[in-house]
Amino acid sequence: MATGTTFDLPPLQVNLLRIVLVGDTPLIVHKWSDKAKKMMLDKQMKKASAGKEAKDPEKDFEDSLYKLPNNEYGFPIVAFKAAAVTACTSIGNVTKVAARQAFHVDGDFAVIRGDAPTMREDMVRVGMGTADIRYRAEFRTWWTDIAVKHNANVMSAEMILNLFNTAGFAVGVGEWRPEKDGQFGRFRVANAEETRALLNIKEAA
Repeated sequence: MATGTTFDLPPLQVNLLRIVLVGDTPLIVHKWSDKAKKMMLDKQMKKASAGKEAKDPEKDFEDSLYKLPNNEYGFPIVAFKAAAVTACTSIGNVTKVAARQAFHVDGDFAVIRGDAPTMREDMVRVGMGTADIRYRAEFRTWWTDIAVKHNANVMSAEMILNLFNTAGFAVGVGEWRPEKDGQFGRFRVANAEETRALLNIKEAA
């Protein structure tokens, strides 16, 4: 490269959107417990198994939660971006590649607000059709807010909001979401009045 060469780079127009998402159906959470991760690692390392422990529903329920400081509960924020990217299949003029590059969701966890989590008991099929009982946490009424940075040269604020609104209806987050043939974890983008009211509640808490 020649010394003194200069370039005029077109500026990125990066804007910040604060989006409030309101749950339309209950959110089922299922964090990988330390016990489950250890069992997986032990199996991969060919360690001898100590046998299956007795089921503890209350502990399974507690372990399924993403616990944050200040006695708050969270959910991986990347799940909301993944839902929005997947929703591109429902929107004809946006590709998944373009969406991944056009916006980012800040943070590691979205704080889940609303009702306290309750325990649910579900019959599931694992392995070769073996039945098992799972105890997981469910937020029956919930909402959260996320900070989205987007390149306005590629996607406008209106396009971003439409993408997340579509994601809430068509894809969802958590266990048994629409993407996985379920009906849980659906959400919508709050309107201006709802956004003001919910953020006021958050600030007052």
